[in-house]
Formats: sequence, C-alpha cells, structure tokens
Amino acid sequence: MTKRIEARAHAAASPATVHALLRDGSTWPEWGTVESFTLERPGPDGGESVGAIRNFRTGRYLMREEIVEIVPERRFSYALLAGLALRDYRADIDLTPAGDGTDIHWHTTFRAKVPGMGWLYRRALQRITEQFVQGLADRATTESAVR
Repeated sequence: MTKRIEARAHAAASPATVHALLRDGSTWPEWGTVESFTLERPGPDGGESVGAIRNFRTGRYLMREEIVEIVPERRFSYALLAGLALRDYRADIDLTPAGDGTDIHWHTTFRAKVPGMGWLYRRALQRITEQFVQGLADRATTESAVR
C-alpha cells in the first residue's frame, strides 16, 4: 500500500533562493537532518542535474538518491535508490511564489518493503520531512536577509 506524507512551510525568500539550496546537496547537512553529503555521480548535464546520484549519511544510514526532475524555481524531485526498506520512494518539493517569498510543499510517496511496516516509516518520515521543510525555509529566509 502506498503511503503519503507532506509538509509545508513559508520562506521569506525567492523561489530561486530556495531552489538553489535544494539543488546544492552540500547545504543539506546545514539545514536538514542529514549529517553528510557526497556526490556519487554527476548528472549528464553536469553536477547536481537530473540523473545525478547523491549520497546522504545520517548515523549508520546511507541514503542513495537520484535527482529525477528539476523545474527551475518551481520543483525539485528525487527518488530513493537505497538506504531504507522502502520501494517506489519519490519526493517532490514544489515552490510557489507567495507574497513576500515562497511557499514550500514537500510531498513524498513510498511503499514499505516489509508488509505492515508502512505506518512506522510514515510516522518517522513525517517528522523528518517537517524538520527538513522548516530548516529549508529558515535557511532560505536567512540567506535572503543577508543579501
């Protein structure tokens, strides 16, 4: 059964500022819940473009993710390749200009590899996603204020 999670936040920053943070994996440990980042493989267009594989480590977990969609200043999407007992994991982060900044909508779908464990992953990932989206909004707002 497919599980869904979502989180929202508002950043007092432009969509370009928010999108730049999403595209730069090296910033994720600064505002997200991951400890380290490495670019395993650049995308065909170079760097962190569609097709790039990024690795994020948190404790003993190493998540391998592939960038699957980029719409400049509008959407950033990735799929989990390995690291958690999940299938068909895809996260889409949609950015919408709003008033003084950007509304961020981070939504994810996945299926648990082990039947009956989806609820547990959903609960844990909901909390983590909320921390990610708020950290992203806060960092983008701070960056925007510095400029």
